[in-house]
Amino acid sequence: MKYDSVLLVAFGGPTPGCCQKYNTDACPGEAYCFVEGIAGTAESQRERVKDISAHYIKLGGFSPFNKLTFEQAAALENALQRRDLSLPVYAGFRHWTPYLKEVIAEMAQKGHRKILGIIMAPHQSKVSWEWYQLAVKKGIDAIDGEKPTIDYLDPWYTHKGYVGAIAEIIRTACGTKLERAELVFTAHAIPQSAANTSPYTQQFGKTGEAVAQEIGKTRFGLAYQSAVENSPIPWTEPDINDWIKARKEEGIDTVVASPIGFLCDHVEVLYDLDIEAKETAAACGVDFIRAGTVGVHPKFINMLADFVYDKSMSG
Repeated sequence: MKYDSVLLVAFGGPTPGCCQKYNTDACPGEAYCFVEGIAGTAESQRERVKDISAHYIKLGGFSPFNKLTFEQAAALENALQRRDLSLPVYAGFRHWTPYLKEVIAEMAQKGHRKILGIIMAPHQSKVSWEWYQLAVKKGIDAIDGEKPTIDYLDPWYTHKGYVGAIAEIIRTACGTKLERAELVFTAHAIPQSAANTSPYTQQFGKTGEAVAQEIGKTRFGLAYQSAVENSPIPWTEPDINDWIKARKEEGIDTVVASPIGFLCDHVEVLYDLDIEAKETAAACGVDFIRAGTVGVHPKFINMLADFVYDKSMSG
């Protein structure tokens, strides 16, 4: 076969256990260490780190992201086995253990030399694709002896498997309210400068168009979440909370938000939508419905399995 293993390349989230960044006595907590690892240790970032880590604390101090990604890996491995393709599927994270470099080292130790990578982000930007690939490259470069090679799946942001999974999830969440609900898709906000040099916002919009068409909606909105507050640089807009307020002024009384920029229900979805956006909607007198993410939806997992199978058997 063309490949001997598959690697899910994902963001990661804090889980119980010291990240080994501090000694045990000085550790400020996993959530703090996680956010600090992303935002940096500069004094100017201190309040931001405290604020964002408080989101995790409010939800129990940890994130379900890693667990949900491992479930996706297991589901994909099972789907490949049903196609008579016995490829082990690993998951590694950029911002938490098991870090990508750790997983790649484990894979190399087990003899894997031909890896097929799947970047677990549907839309491409420097922060969502290029930095993941750089982390993988660093992990491979650190291997002594024969180094593994890696190829990646192409983007799939309008594929019928991904779009179909989202559509089914929206229908399930809305039930009889779907016809009258105003539909909005959300993705993680990125700096406008990054958006100007990547296809991120265009791909996000194309996913929204494809899903809206699938469920028979002629009108939909695009909004962003999780932007850095009080940032000196502009981020992609509109923010989901501002979008909800604007719809209220138009007389809309029911909103369904579908976080198509995320592949599992981690803290940025659970807090920014399920708490903050829901509170904004309640204050506006708007019924707020949050559709789930694709997770291990069969259409999504089977899409990935088909891609892996086709790429493994080509050439």
